[in-house]
Amino acid sequence: MVQFATFDDLERFTKNLQNSGQVLAKSLRREGKTVFLSHSHKDNEYLPGVISVLENNGGSVYVDVQDKSLPEDPSLETAAILRQSLSVCRKFVVFVTTQSKDSKWIPWELGLGDGEKTMRNVALFPAAKQDYDQAWAEREYLGLYDRIVWGQFTGGPFEWLVHHHHDNTAVKLNEWLTRT
Repeated sequence: MVQFATFDDLERFTKNLQNSGQVLAKSLRREGKTVFLSHSHKDNEYLPGVISVLENNGGSVYVDVQDKSLPEDPSLETAAILRQSLSVCRKFVVFVTTQSKDSKWIPWELGLGDGEKTMRNVALFPAAKQDYDQAWAEREYLGLYDRIVWGQFTGGPFEWLVHHHHDNTAVKLNEWLTRT
């Protein structure tokens, strides 16, 4: 059994953090990062919860929000900085919601991540209003990728997993994040 994270879950994770600003500030530095997190800026409020899940499972997350090295207006320099930041990370994760379809950068970043990291190092972190609302994540190219979900192996405890939905198998998120 697997479930998408809900917005309520992510808000709860964020409220449980002492200071969500510290989570974002820690994630903007590029040095030593292992996970590049792509997202729609319309979903910024949920980033501390997403980052918390990834970092509590062994990832060190780079996210572009508040990255002082990025130009104010997107440009070729923006693309170069994002490309370089992505290249140093082992994993590429896209935080996907129904807002993602409006992002101009997610498809570009996903194309780079897929090409550079290969599909085994790319995962979607989907979230929805309700955990059973999953049909939208099957559309078009989103259906190609594994998903970070809350679930359980047979008889085991619930935990964060990377679910291979094509064959209904999974690996623990912490194992996926730390493998090379």
